[in-house]
Amino acid sequence: MKKPTPRISDAEWEVMQALWDDEPRGAKELAAEVGPRQGWSVATVKTLLGRLVEKGALLFEQEGQRYLYRTALSREACVRERSAVFLKRVFGGRTSPLLAHFLKESELSEAEIAQLRELLAERAAEDKSSKPGEQS
Repeated sequence: MKKPTPRISDAEWEVMQALWDDEPRGAKELAAEVGPRQGWSVATVKTLLGRLVEKGALLFEQEGQRYLYRTALSREACVRERSAVFLKRVFGGRTSPLLAHFLKESELSEAEIAQLRELLAERAAEDKSSKPGEQS
């Protein structure tokens, strides 16, 4: 059985994003990137790194006097988990109201609308071909 993706806080998410973009990195490098925009000290970043290691979201290796951190989870797995939590909490787990909300509230380009139409058409074709007893 696959191990569930750990819940990552908003603050931890900032650290994960920085590492997904460029890894491995040390605590001071990460603090130099995320610290100024979040108002965090190096100590705060080290605390977040420790939590992420405990959760199994990060791995580390020692290089001389410093530790280098790398992600143990893919961005896709974390996005999937976070999206599922959001969908359940805000929309009761129902996808249609979520999509309707974002379609009404977002400014979409023609290219984005075309991409959404294509995705919906692909999904409809998949659903149609997966129904038992029906032939395509």
